[in-house]
Formats: sequence, C-alpha cells, structure tokens
Amino acid sequence: MESFAAYSHALAALAFWAILMSVLGALSTMGRTPEGRCECGKPKRNYDDVVYRRDRAFMNAIEASGPFLASTLAAVLLGAPVFWVNLFAALFVAVRVAMAVVHIGTTNQPMRSLFFTLGLVCILALAVLAIFTAF
Repeated sequence: MESFAAYSHALAALAFWAILMSVLGALSTMGRTPEGRCECGKPKRNYDDVVYRRDRAFMNAIEASGPFLASTLAAVLLGAPVFWVNLFAALFVAVRVAMAVVHIGTTNQPMRSLFFTLGLVCILALAVLAIFTAF
C-alpha cells in the first residue's frame, strides 16, 4: 500500500466523490410532490423549481462518475506523475462541488457550463496522463 501513499490526494478525492454522490442522491429525492412529478416519478422539467435542479445536479454527477473514476484509477494504477494526478483529481471534485452548489442554488446556466467544462478538462487530463504513462 505504500506505493499508493503518494496518491493520497487523488484517492481522498475518490472518497470525497462517494460522499458527494451520496449527499446529492439524498437531496435529489427531497421535496417531490405528486403535482411536481411526471408519470415516471421524476420532477417535471422546470429550472425555477429547486426540486428539479437538485435532481439534475445528482443526475449530472452520476454521468460524470464513470469517466472520473476510470481516469483517476487508471492514472494511479499506471503510476502517472503523482503531482498532476493528485491535482486534477482534487480539482475535479472541487469544481464539481461548486457546480452542484450553482446548479441547486441558481438558474445560472453559463456558470454551470463553466464548471462542467473545468471538470471535463480534469477528466481528460487524467486520462491523457494515464495513456502517456502506459506507453
């Protein structure tokens, strides 16, 4: 396990991501009323409704989970440069926390898009680090 100690920030980012996903999952179910739901049970599309925004924040985080987990684990397991792996993994979680706050608390689409793009850049950087390390 000492070989992974250098990646402690990246591994802690994965653990924090699990906590964030759990919190967002719990928040996504709060406040749903029968009149605010579609037949499928999901909140009706309405960005003025915080219940809808909480659900969208959770679903958006779910969509990012696979690529984040895959790129981070690949970079760690392949021994990619420690500084960059730790930086991009921690930065990803930080911008996704900010994105969730903006997504739930406002209807500011440009700000959500900015945080989405920053998170995507972190994922792509981790993936590129892993690929270059492997070859």
